[in-house]
Amino acid sequence: MSGHSKWSKVKQFKGAVDAKRSASFTKLAREIVVAVREKGPDPGMNFMLRMAIDRARAANMPKDSIERAVTRGSGANGEEQVESLRYEAYGPAGTAYIVECLTDNRNRAANDVKIILSKNGGTLATPGSVAFQFDHKGVVRANAIPADKKDDVEMALIEAGAEDIKEQDGETMIVCALSDLSKINDAAAKSGLTVASAQFEWLPKNTVELTETEGESVAKLVDALEENDDVQNVFTNAN
Repeated sequence: MSGHSKWSKVKQFKGAVDAKRSASFTKLAREIVVAVREKGPDPGMNFMLRMAIDRARAANMPKDSIERAVTRGSGANGEEQVESLRYEAYGPAGTAYIVECLTDNRNRAANDVKIILSKNGGTLATPGSVAFQFDHKGVVRANAIPADKKDDVEMALIEAGAEDIKEQDGETMIVCALSDLSKINDAAAKSGLTVASAQFEWLPKNTVELTETEGESVAKLVDALEENDDVQNVFTNAN
């Protein structure tokens, strides 16, 4: 789940997409905790928890570790102090970044993100100065739609709320409103697609074209951010 082809991720605006990001058990556990705290401990009634548990299982996280995270999120062993933070930043060649964190120490997370940026040609930006350059959307990624089922599958996805359907490199990317993510995920599965990930993403409205050297600098920055345990997702407009 980590390490390889990070530059290709940046090129395809995938940031830190589930199966291709660095995801330590610490990150996965925090994601479960927050999902439980927000919508309850029943995966059948809590779509984000169900997806978080699926990601943990895909990373071979032990079953008892998943169960402990659910218990912590429900407050059975005392309240879990994990909070969601979002930082906006600029990096090499004027590229823009949104960095999402889940952390039990706000000061540590802020300091770490600031240091990583400064060491890799980036700077923190004021809230709102970067976010307007992105659309916050639900994104489902699945295998390519079979040619003989393309029309039927796309129609089912559109009826479920899909705003855009793109196919690239053997992958189908389905974009929808945040509130429609669960419906799109279910529609994709019912249509016979194998869903690789379903999550909220920041999609760039416009992209910044980079030289090879600039691209290497961007990849180095994204790598450094993703390797931090408090950083959950990184999104950029670099291309």
